[in-house]
Formats: sequence, C-alpha cells, structure tokens
Amino acid sequence: MTSLPQAAPRWKASRYCNNGNCLEVAVLPETLIGVRDSKQADSPVLRFTAEEWDEFVLRLKHV
Repeated sequence: MTSLPQAAPRWKASRYCNNGNCLEVAVLPETLIGVRDSKQADSPVLRFTAEEWDEFVLRLKHV
C-alpha cells in the first residue's frame, strides 16, 4: 500500500492582521496546530495539540 503525499498546510492570519506583522496558524498532520511568523514563512513552527490550542484560545478570550 502506498501513501499519498501530504498536502502543504494552509496557513491563515487573523482578519485583524493588516501590517504583515502577524502570526499564522495551520492544521498540521497528526491533528497538530502550527503557529509561525507571517514575515518569515521558513521560520520554525511551534506545534500544539488540539487540546493545548483550545486552552490557549479560551484563555485569550478571557484576557
């Protein structure tokens, strides 16, 4: 059985990002969430589990 190649992640920036100084987020393989610097697409990617990401977003809403 051969496996299909992984599609490139679809990186998205916030709709509030208007100066290019933003973070981008994408769903990665193995249900991880990736975060990177929008100015440097080849920069290291921070990876979070779905649970970690949900907790982060929840806490942001209460700041």
